[in-house]
Amino acid sequence: MVCGTGYMVAHGVSAGAPTTEQLMHYGADNAGSVLINGEWWRIVTAMFVHVGILHLATNMWCLWNLGLLAEPLLGSTGVVAVYILTGAAGNLLSTLAGWAKFSHDWASYHAAGGLDLTAVFPPGAGASGAVFGIAGALIILLKSNRLPVPPSELKRLRKSVIYFAALNLVLGFSINIGTRFIGSGINIDNYAHVGGFACGLLFAAPLVPRIGSLRQVFVDRLRVAVVMVVGLLVLFGFYLAQLPR
Repeated sequence: MVCGTGYMVAHGVSAGAPTTEQLMHYGADNAGSVLINGEWWRIVTAMFVHVGILHLATNMWCLWNLGLLAEPLLGSTGVVAVYILTGAAGNLLSTLAGWAKFSHDWASYHAAGGLDLTAVFPPGAGASGAVFGIAGALIILLKSNRLPVPPSELKRLRKSVIYFAALNLVLGFSINIGTRFIGSGINIDNYAHVGGFACGLLFAAPLVPRIGSLRQVFVDRLRVAVVMVVGLLVLFGFYLAQLPR
């Protein structure tokens, strides 16, 4: 993610305020590009593109703190799997929400001769869906009684993750309400947050934390989690592909 933003800046993209066209050029997604142009790869690439340095820094700070908790429980492979799959889940839900909200506007705009998808469908970018996904997985994993950590400390850690997720979800929806009220401002992709968070809960459900369990048990359950979530995301993507254009 840092490398991706650095690459964009090195190629003339503003570090503070990249344009919509620049974001889309480097892999951001929107419902129109995915569902009309069939650019499904954007579901993955969008989580590595950020809307400026501040956006990147806040996501990296959250990812660093949650990753310190997640890596001992999931291992490096597990953290990467959670990041990619929950980030994709968030972007798929965001695509559905964007299509439901703006497809009528696109139909009217296109009928009038408009061709620019970005003029109707706002771009989505960032790692926050995956960050919420890791938070969701931690909420499940930190409930385990197999961890060699005092129960009071586990309870404290789990509460802090729950508060993080809840406060950021409330903040995201509040910012969007304020933006609509004043007619300008930041738009937060809350559907990506919700989708990533829900996928993180689902991903962690069949897992036993790596600490306190046999290595092979963990590996087998991680495979089950990955296969289960991949299957559900493929089905969700197939559903999106069948939406009327």
